[in-house]
Amino acid sequence: MLDRDLLKVYAVTDRRWLNGRTLREAVEEALKGGVTFVQLREKNLKREELLKEAFEIKELCGRYKVPFVINDNPDIAAECGADGVHVGQKDMAAEAARKRLGPERIIGVSVRTVEQAVAAEKSGADYLGVGAVFSTGSKADAKHVSMDTVREICSAVSIPVIAIGGVNEGNVTLLKGTGICGVAIISALFAAGDITEAAEGLAEKVDEMLK
Repeated sequence: MLDRDLLKVYAVTDRRWLNGRTLREAVEEALKGGVTFVQLREKNLKREELLKEAFEIKELCGRYKVPFVINDNPDIAAECGADGVHVGQKDMAAEAARKRLGPERIIGVSVRTVEQAVAAEKSGADYLGVGAVFSTGSKADAKHVSMDTVREICSAVSIPVIAIGGVNEGNVTLLKGTGICGVAIISALFAAGDITEAAEGLAEKVDEMLK
C-alpha cells in the first residue's frame, strides 16, 4: 500500500498562478518548503509542451525524492516515466489506467461519494482524492462534499484518502478527525508570493490536523 505520509502535502500545479515564474521554478520552491507529492495538472497545454514540462518536473521530483503523477494522461505518464497518474470520474477508469501503466505505478482517483470510492478501490486505485471540501476557484464545476461524506469515504476504504478543493492554511485544521491522511493544495500554494514559505506553513498545519 502507498505510504500515507507521502500524501500529506500534495501539490497540484496550475500555471495561472505562476506570476512570471516558470512551472519548474514554482514546483522547486514548493518542494523546498516540504511538499510531499506533486501532480502535474495542466489541461490547456499541447501534447509536446505537456511532455516537456512532465520531463522537467519528473527530474526535479526525483531529486527531492517526492512522487510525481500526471493528471488524466497515462500516455504522458508512461512516456516521461512518471510515478503514476491521477484520473477523475469522467476520465479513464482506474483499471484501464492500471492496464496501461502496469502494477508498480501509482493510480489516484477523484471521488465524491462512498460508492465511487469503493468502486475505485476495487478497480485498483492506490489513493483517493475527495472534494471539493471547501469552495474553490481552481475548478469551476467542483461540487461540494460534506465533512460527513469525507468521514464515510475514509471509513469505507482501506487505501489512503486526501482532501481537495479550496484547502488553505486557514481551514485545513477543520478536516481534523475525518480520517484523511493529507490535503491537495493548488492556489494556496502556487498563488503565494513566497511559495516555499506557504508550503512550510501548510505542512505545519497539516501536521497539526493529523495529530
